[in-house]
Amino acid sequence: MGPNTSAEPTPDTRRALDGLRAVVQALRESSRSAEQSMGLSGAQLFVLQKLGESPSISLNELAQRTHTHQSSVSVVVTRLVRRGLIQRLRSSTDARALELKLTTRGRGLLRRAPGAAQDRLIAAIEALGPSRRRSLASALEEVARTLSAPAAPPAMFFEEPAAAGRTRRTGARSITGARRGADR
Repeated sequence: MGPNTSAEPTPDTRRALDGLRAVVQALRESSRSAEQSMGLSGAQLFVLQKLGESPSISLNELAQRTHTHQSSVSVVVTRLVRRGLIQRLRSSTDARALELKLTTRGRGLLRRAPGAAQDRLIAAIEALGPSRRRSLASALEEVARTLSAPAAPPAMFFEEPAAAGRTRRTGARSITGARRGADR
């Protein structure tokens, strides 16, 4: 059983929840817009945009640019490869390594794409300054632990993890933003 929640909430609790709600809402609306206009989830658009900043990059570098665990960004990359928007190529400098590169179709889609809310979120967090960023990170980690968040790295915002093995459908598009069969 959890803590007693019948007590009057403190103003700071309300402020924190309102702040989280506003962030989640902005991310959800950005993802919904990307889904409706581009047929991509917000996470997929964000990955395409980060990949579009360089001719080609490794998966690890892409994970760094998206501030995401490598396994989480790998799920999104796999979906984008299946859709023909990204290609995996052998590195020209190390035949053992793979590089990611936008396809012609991916570049075309990216040219008409709206900005991703994740970039604005990252910029806002970076603007806080080192001590406030550390405090925010610590507080959010503690909240996540209290919620019994899974030990595995979290999926990117509004992107179904690969392990789910199923895609919920809403209307003509899945939660991941792809039309039926596009992620296969």
